[in-house]
Formats: sequence, structure tokens, C-alpha cells
Amino acid sequence: MSTPPSGLRIRPYRAQDAAATLEIFVRAILTAARTDYTEEQTTAWLGDHPRATGWNEERQQAGTFVAELDGIVAGFSDLRDDGYIDRLFTFPGLARRGIGGALVQHAIALGRDRALAALSTHASRLARPVFERAGFQVQGRQLVRRGDVELERFAMRLPLDTAGTA
Repeated sequence: MSTPPSGLRIRPYRAQDAAATLEIFVRAILTAARTDYTEEQTTAWLGDHPRATGWNEERQQAGTFVAELDGIVAGFSDLRDDGYIDRLFTFPGLARRGIGGALVQHAIALGRDRALAALSTHASRLARPVFERAGFQVQGRQLVRRGDVELERFAMRLPLDTAGTA
């Protein structure tokens, strides 16, 4: 597991993070995800370009938290009340520096604090290794359709022991 860079801090999402997190989401899908998906697939994954207003509301409801690196939003994730991690994205230029792993570890700590029995996610090909390094196990491979395009993802789960080990 990569050691997160010094200067990294994870904090709750704020409304003023909407533009930065939306930019990370779009850039990560259109650039970083191209290593594992075709242009057609990434375009379908992104769908209609999300707007900052609806994005902010969605992030506030999803339990989003952000990773800040030296005061700049470098990534984000979330943890719903039911233990589902819906999004995990880092700024493409900062990928593979431990930021995604730090976000997953934060979600695990939150899950334990909330006494959740397990965490789950549907990971992309790109995110799967980050979750696996944190102890998540693949429950199954899935193909989802976005219009006429199929995307592969992986249902993953991590049982939590609230005593401190996963």
C-alpha cells in the first residue's frame, strides 16, 4: 500500500468543494479511466455532463469527504449510511500516490465508528486494486449498460470488525 503524501488531510465535504470534486470526477473518467476503458465506454460512463448545482446536493447527501493535499482538493469519496461507497476519485495527475488508499482507509474508519457490519462498493477496473489493497474482496463481476455500451465493474465487500481489524 502506498504511503499517503505528507500534507494530505481528509476532511468533510463543503459546498465550496463542488467545482473541484466535479472536475476531478470528469477528468478521472475521461483521462485516467482510459487506461482500462475505451473512449466510447468512458463517454457513456460520464453520461450527460453533470452540473455543479445538482452535484453539490448529491455530494452533501452521499456523505462525501475530500482529500486535500497542501490545501488543494486532490480526491474524494463517500460513505452512505448503509456502508456503500459510491464514489472514489483522485485527480489524475495525483494518481498512484496513496490518496485513493487514504480515502478508503478513512471510509473504513468511519464504518467502524458507525458500527457498520460491512462496507460495499461497485469498483471500476481502475479502482479495484485500491479496494483490494484495503482488504475488500470481489463478490462478483458485473456488466452494466449505459445506453448501448457495456461497462465492467466489480461488486466488492469488506466485513468490518468494530474492534479494529477488517
